[in-house]
Amino acid sequence: MTHRVTGISKRHVRRQLRLPFFCIVLSAVVAAGCGGGGKNVAFERFEQLLFTTPPQSLRDVLRQNRARFSTPLLNVAPDNAAYMESVAAFVSDPVLQYVYHVTDSLYSDLGDVERGLGRAMARAEKLCPSMRYSSFFTLITGDFDDYQNRVFCDQSTLCVSIDRYATPWLERYQSFGVPLYQQRLLRREYIVPDCMAAVARAHIAMPDGDMTLLDYAVAEGKTLYFMKRVLPGTPDTLLLRYSREQLRWMRDNTAGVWGWMIQNRVLFSTDLGLFRNLVDEAPKTNTFGDGSAPRTAAYIGLQIVEAYMKNSRATVEQLFAETDSRLILEQSGWRP
Repeated sequence: MTHRVTGISKRHVRRQLRLPFFCIVLSAVVAAGCGGGGKNVAFERFEQLLFTTPPQSLRDVLRQNRARFSTPLLNVAPDNAAYMESVAAFVSDPVLQYVYHVTDSLYSDLGDVERGLGRAMARAEKLCPSMRYSSFFTLITGDFDDYQNRVFCDQSTLCVSIDRYATPWLERYQSFGVPLYQQRLLRREYIVPDCMAAVARAHIAMPDGDMTLLDYAVAEGKTLYFMKRVLPGTPDTLLLRYSREQLRWMRDNTAGVWGWMIQNRVLFSTDLGLFRNLVDEAPKTNTFGDGSAPRTAAYIGLQIVEAYMKNSRATVEQLFAETDSRLILEQSGWRP
C-alpha cells in the first residue's frame, strides 16, 4: 500500500482519512454525465480563488461557495472565527504561497487527468454499481511529510492533495525531508492510479480485530486487482509504484518471498513489528536486502487475489465484501 514507516492500521489500509480544517485549501470538481467512454469530469480550481482573493474578502467568498463544499471530508466554516483565522494564516504563509504557485504552474491544465479519471470512474461504476462518485476535490495541505494523505475519499467524494504531486518546490525546501523514494512518486502520472486505489480502499470491507500479514496482503491485492481492471494498459510499474528494477526483482523472487513468509510463520501473525517492512512504503524490503522491492506483501496479495477471482468467478463487489483472507487464499489455490 499507498505506506508510512511510522505505523499502519485498518484506517491506513482503507484510507478513510480526514484532514483538520485548517490544513485544507480546496479545489472542487463536479462530475456529471457520461460520454466519450467515461464520466465527464471537469475540475474547478478553487484553490486559485483562495490564494488570489484578498484576505479581507475570504469570509464572503467562502460563504458564497459553502454549499459547493458541503461534504464530511471538508470542514468549511466561514462563520467560525477560529477557522477563518487559520485559513487566513494558511493562504498568507510565504512557503505555502510558493508551493501554491509552483503547483498551479504545473497543473494549470488538468485535461489529461480529467479524461483518465473519467474513463476509470466509468469502468468502476460498471464493476461496482455502488461506486457513484459525484464530487471530486483537489486541495493543498502543506503537510509535507504526510505521504499517505495524497488522496482520500468516502463513498461518494474524492479529494486529491495536489501539492503532493509537485516536486519542484522540494528544490527550495529540502529541509522538509521528503525521502527520495517518495519523491519519485510525486508525479502527474500517479494521480489517476492513486485516485482509483483510494476508491477501492474506501469500499473494501476489513476483518474485525487485529489484522494479520495475510489480511494486509489480500487487502492490497484487492486494491491492485481493481486498479488493473479500471486502468487497463497502465504499466505495472505505475500500479505497483515500482521501478523497473524493483518489478523485475519481485517477479524473479516471488517464490523466495512467499517461502520466507511461511518459514518464519508471519503469514498469520498479528505482530506488526514482525512484518512492518513487508507492507510499508520504503526504498526496499530490509529483510531481503539492497536491490529488493518494497511492499512485497502487496505483490503476493495480488497473485492470490487474481487466482481467487479466476477460480471463484466472484464479482468485484463480492470480492470487496469478503473479509476472510484465509478463505481467499485457500480457494485461490495459488502457489508460486
